[in-house]
Amino acid sequence: MKFRTPANVLLRRAQLTLILVALLPTILTAPVGITLLVVQTSPSVTLVGGILVVAFCTSSLVGFILGSIFVSRGASLAKVQNDFLSSVSHELMTPITSVRLFIDTLRDERVTDPAEKAKCLEIIDREMGRLDGLLQKLIALSKLESGRQPFEIKPVRVADLVSEAVGALQAVGLGQPIDVRVDVPNDLEVIGDRGTLVQALANLLTNAFKYGDREIRVRARPLARGHVEIAVTDNGPGITEEEKRRIFDEFERGKSATGRAQGFGLGLAIVRAIMRAHHGRVEVDSVPGAGATFKLVLESP
Repeated sequence: MKFRTPANVLLRRAQLTLILVALLPTILTAPVGITLLVVQTSPSVTLVGGILVVAFCTSSLVGFILGSIFVSRGASLAKVQNDFLSSVSHELMTPITSVRLFIDTLRDERVTDPAEKAKCLEIIDREMGRLDGLLQKLIALSKLESGRQPFEIKPVRVADLVSEAVGALQAVGLGQPIDVRVDVPNDLEVIGDRGTLVQALANLLTNAFKYGDREIRVRARPLARGHVEIAVTDNGPGITEEEKRRIFDEFERGKSATGRAQGFGLGLAIVRAIMRAHHGRVEVDSVPGAGATFKLVLESP
C-alpha cells in the first residue's frame, strides 16, 4: 500500500528546494558580480560580466521571494483545510455518538418503559436533525464559496427582505415572544439575489435571537456612492476585539455565545460568503456587555 505524502511535508520540501536552487546560488554569485563591477581590468568585459551576474542574482532573488510567497500561501491553505476537516469531524462526532448509543440501547432492549423509549427516539430524531442542519449548511457554504450557487440578480426592496427574514425568525422562535423593531424605508432597494439575501438576514436575526434577550432592532439607510446599509442590533453579551477577527470563520463562535445556545459556527461564515458573492461586505460593531450590531452593505440600483 502506497501512502500519500502529507501536504505540509511537500511544502517544506518545496521551500528547501527554493533555497538550494535560487537563494544559495544568488548568495555565492553576488560577490563575483560586485567584484567585476568594481575591478575594471578590462572595462568592457568586466562591465558586461558584472551586469549579467548582478541581473542573474536579482532574478534569482525575485524568483525566490515569489516562490516563497506561493509556498507560504500553500501552507496557509493546507492549514485551513486541515483545521476545517478537524472541525467538521468534531461537529459530526457528537451527534453520531449520541445516535449510536441510543440505538444500541434500544436494540439491546435495555429500556422497557414506553415513555423512556419515546424519549430515546426523540433524542435520536433531534440529533439526526442536527446532522441534517450541519450538512445543509456545509453544502450551502460550499456552493457559495465555489461559485456554484445560482443567483438571480435584480433590484429588490429592503423592506421585503426584512419581512421575509423576520418571518423565518418567528418560525425558529417556535412561539417565543420576540421583540423585533423594524426601521426600514419602504422605497429603499438593493441589487442582489432575493433568496440568499433573505438567508443572510435570517442568519443575523437568528444569532441575535439566540444570544440576545429577545429584543432586536433592524434598520436600513442609504449610504454615499450608491450603497445601502442594513443593520441588525441585539442587546446580548457583545463581542470582544479578538473575537471580531474570527467570528466570520467556519466553526468559530464567541466565548459568550458558546454557553448560551447551540450552533455550529457556520451562520456568519455563510453571511460573509453571500456578501462576497454580491460584492458587498459585512461589518460588526460591538462592545462587551453592550450588545452587537451587524451591518450588511450592498449596492443600490
